[in-house]
Parts: sequence; C-alpha cells; structure tokens
Amino acid sequence: MTEGGSLPHRKVPPHLRHNARRMRSAMTEAELKLWNELRAHRLMGLGFRRQVPIGNSIVDFACPEHKLVVEVDGSQHAENQTHDQARTTYLEQQGWQVVRFWNGDVLTDIDNVCAHILRLIGKG
Repeated sequence: MTEGGSLPHRKVPPHLRHNARRMRSAMTEAELKLWNELRAHRLMGLGFRRQVPIGNSIVDFACPEHKLVVEVDGSQHAENQTHDQARTTYLEQQGWQVVRFWNGDVLTDIDNVCAHILRLIGKG
C-alpha cells in the first residue's frame, strides 16, 4: 500500500488486466447497483475501485485505504464455496478484510449493505 491508501503499481499479467477490463464492462445488475453507491467517493468519501486485480484474483470492489474487499456473489458462489474460501484466505493473508454480499441483498437492501460496509471500516 502506498501513502494515501492507493494500491501499489505492480505489473499485472496481461490476461488479468484484460479480464478485469472485460468484467468492468459486463457487471451484473447487483454489482452496478453497489458501484453506483461506491463510485466517486459517494459513500462517506471512501475511495473504491471496481474489478481490481489483487494477486491472481480479480475482486469486485476494493477500498485500498482501509484494505477492504467487497464481493457481490450470485447463486454460482453457493456451489463454489471452496474456491471462494481459498481466495478469501489468500486476501486475508495479504492484509485485506473481505466481506461478501449476496446479489439479492444488494438488489433489495442496498442501504443496509452500505451501512454494513461503513461499520466494518469504523464509520457507521
């Protein structure tokens, strides 16, 4: 982490960079709804980035200043919990806190999702 909470600029493998760009242009409805709350420092001035490569993974949203990763999971994640847990473990070993929300929660209760994010970083 660099001063000011930004991610250090590391060489990102071309395939990860390409996948992150592709994912930014093909966000799910739930990801778009949450992004509209997080983008441009709209949530209490917090700086979030979307579809961010960290290690060998691309996370949905990251707040570098608070080392917080926010994942929005659809039903496919219910069947692939082993992979998600391995990713979470890796990110936590790198110093990140990971929080996951189901698509349905984001779509139907965005206010509580945002309030939970704020509580995690001590602003709620």
